[in-house]
Amino acid sequence: AAEKAPGKWGGLVLCGKAPINKGTTASAEVSDLTYGGTDANDNSGSIKYLRIEYSGYAYNSEKEFNGLSLFGVGKGTVIDYVQAYEGSDDGFEWFGGTVDAKHLVVSNKNATNVGDDLFDWTEGWNGLGENWYGIRTNAGNRGIEADNNSNNHLATPISNPTIKNITLVGFGSNDTSAESQALKLRVGTKGKFDNVVLKGWKTGFDVQHNEGVAYVGTGELKATRVKFEDVTTKSKGSSSDNPALPMDVTAIFSEDNTATGAGNGSGVPTWTAGWTL
Repeated sequence: AAEKAPGKWGGLVLCGKAPINKGTTASAEVSDLTYGGTDANDNSGSIKYLRIEYSGYAYNSEKEFNGLSLFGVGKGTVIDYVQAYEGSDDGFEWFGGTVDAKHLVVSNKNATNVGDDLFDWTEGWNGLGENWYGIRTNAGNRGIEADNNSNNHLATPISNPTIKNITLVGFGSNDTSAESQALKLRVGTKGKFDNVVLKGWKTGFDVQHNEGVAYVGTGELKATRVKFEDVTTKSKGSSSDNPALPMDVTAIFSEDNTATGAGNGSGVPTWTAGWTL
């Protein structure tokens, strides 16, 4: 971007041929390119040691770039050591697919151009995430916003990633946002999380809709070894029929104050040195 400010250019968009739950194929939100298919091992190449700065340009309210958008990207693709810096929309978003993603960083320090979620998935993403560090330094949205399919919560393949070694740092007591949630898990996503550090959020795990509440009960939506710091409400749940009706989802997490998250607790992990801002 010629001008160093959030939203001054688009972002990076990859479209692959791995399964999604929006149909066999679909048209990508910001490029109109076709994505999705039947090849779980599809290869969209290799991205290593990349910094995406000042992304998030919006054509309109429905078409807005993320830092890195992964549409139906397959398991043969390498995503490792990538930072989304000062973007105005989500840092990383998965639209289905099976791709793994390791050593991801999202940071946004600009107080006037608020970013969206640090990490976001929908449409049936089934991959592995390892070593993620996200820090919110303004009143943006959530740490993770996780969906299956908003039109059909049971659409298959169901979003069901495994996320290991993750740190999500919120805006803390300065956050006046209604979306100060470390993890918003809704419209039928599953997921397994392990070695998690959450700091500075109003809510840790916010599970919405009956399917997600049920997955907490079956252990298909579960976080192990979680450390909370400055988190007001560790978990909350709500039903599809009555969002104001609280549902007990305390079984979603087990605590462990020795959790290291992305490697250094709520601090910046050492593996970010030398290539991130």
